[in-house]
Amino acid sequence: MKLFTATAILFSLIELLPAEVETSKPPNLIIIISDNQPAWAMGCAGNKIISTPHLDRLAAESVRFQNAFVTTPICSASRASILTGMYRRRHGFTFNTDPLQANLAAISYPALLRENGYRTALIGKFGIESNGEIMVEDEDQSLKLMFDDFDNFEHWGKSGPKGYFVTDSNGGKKHLTDVTADKANAFLKQRSKSDQPFCLTLCFNAPHAQDDDPRQYIWPVRFDEYYSESTIPTPRNSDHNFFKRQPNFLQNSLGRERWRWRFNTPKKFQRMMKGMYRMVSGVDDAVGRLRDQLQKLDLSENTIIIYSSDNGMFFGERGLSDCWLLYEESIRVPLIIFDPRTKAKSQRGKVRQEMVLNLDLAPTILEFAGVKNKPPMDGRSFKGLLSGNTKNAWREDFLCEHLFEHKKIPKSEGVRSKDWKYIRYFEQDPIYEEFYDLKNDPHERDNLSKDANYLEKLNSMRQRCDKLLMDIRKGVKHR
Repeated sequence: MKLFTATAILFSLIELLPAEVETSKPPNLIIIISDNQPAWAMGCAGNKIISTPHLDRLAAESVRFQNAFVTTPICSASRASILTGMYRRRHGFTFNTDPLQANLAAISYPALLRENGYRTALIGKFGIESNGEIMVEDEDQSLKLMFDDFDNFEHWGKSGPKGYFVTDSNGGKKHLTDVTADKANAFLKQRSKSDQPFCLTLCFNAPHAQDDDPRQYIWPVRFDEYYSESTIPTPRNSDHNFFKRQPNFLQNSLGRERWRWRFNTPKKFQRMMKGMYRMVSGVDDAVGRLRDQLQKLDLSENTIIIYSSDNGMFFGERGLSDCWLLYEESIRVPLIIFDPRTKAKSQRGKVRQEMVLNLDLAPTILEFAGVKNKPPMDGRSFKGLLSGNTKNAWREDFLCEHLFEHKKIPKSEGVRSKDWKYIRYFEQDPIYEEFYDLKNDPHERDNLSKDANYLEKLNSMRQRCDKLLMDIRKGVKHR
C-alpha cells in the first residue's frame, strides 16, 4: 500500500512539471535558412497553390511566427545579423563594405556554441561575401572560431558551382538544393556516431533567382510538372497606376530593372512564379529528407529545427522585383521553431503573433543550448514565447534599415510597429517619407505622410526612429 501511495505521489508530481522538460543532455540544433523566400510561400502560411508538405508538417508540430521580420532586407547584412544578433548599423557589414570584424565573428552564435562544447558546421551559402569573396576579417582564424566544418558554396560565387546544376565526377548533373541536402545528411550520419552535441547551419541557395541566366528560376527536374495546371494570382499593388504613383527614384530603381527581367508580361510572370514555387518545393523536399535522416539515425528526439529565410522578395508588387526596400514584402520571412522535447499538445501547430526578428535567432539559439555568458546583442531570445510565457513585455516596434551603397537602390530607414510603418529615404533631396496605417492598410497602399490628420502620429514615429538610431549607436538594448 505504501508503495502504491508513493508511486501515485510521484506521478502527481510529474503531472505538475512544466510541459517543456529539458533533460541535462544539450539539444542538437539545425538552423535552416532559405534565400529570398517570402513568408507566404508555404502551404501552412495560407498559400493554396504551393506544395510544401514537409514544411507544413513541420509547422503542424511546431510553433510558427506569423510576424517574423528581418531588419535589413538584403542577404549579406541579414546573414550577419542572424550570426551576431546585431543591427546592420552595429555589425557594419553588407556588400562592398569592410569585412565583418573578427571580434564580432568571435561572439557569433556558432563561435559561442563551439566554445561551449558544440560541434558546429555550415553547409551551403555563408553569405558573408562580396563579389564572390568571403568577407570576414582575419578570415582563417575567424572561420575556425566559428565552424569545425565549413562547406561554403553558392550558385554563382567563386566558392561554388556556376549555376544551379552541379556536375559530379562521373559527368552527371544534380541540382544544388539536392547536393546541399546530400551534404547535410552525410554530416548527420557522421555526427550520429558521437555524443557531442552539434549545431548545423544549413543554407540553401534556393529560391534565389540566377540573375545571369535568362531562365532566372531553375529547379530540380523532378518538379518540372509541378504547377503546370495552376494560375498564379497577380500580386496586390502590381497594377501600372499604382506603380506610377511612386516617386521617380523608385520607378527608376534596380527593382524596376529586374522586374523587366522577370515579370513584365503575364506569360513571363506565370513562368517565373511557377519556377520559384518549384524551387521552394525542392527545398521542402530537402527538409523532408533531412527529417527522415534524423529519424533513421535516432537523432530526431533531441534535435531542434529552426526554419527561416534571409529576407523576403518582391514578385511584381509595386511594379518591382527583388528585396532591399522596407515594405512588408521584403522584410517579412517565414519562421518555424520545432522543439521535439516539447510534450504539450497545445504548443504543436501554434501560430504566434509577436514581432520577432532575425536579430532574435542568435540569442534564442544560445538559450536553447544553455550558454550562460552571452555577449550583448540587439536581439532577444524568444524561447519563452514558445511555451506561451509572456510575463515579460515583448517589443512593440523595431528599427528597419537599408544602407547598401548602390546608385540604383535608395538608402532608407524606418520603424515598423504593430499598427504603423514609417519609412524615410534620407539621402533624397528633400527627404522622402512614407507613413502607413497597417491596421487599416496592411498592403501599404495609402501614404499618409502628407495628411494633416496624421501629423501628430507621424511626428511621434519620426522621433521614435531617431531614438532607436541613437540607442543602437550607444548599444542600448530594446525589449
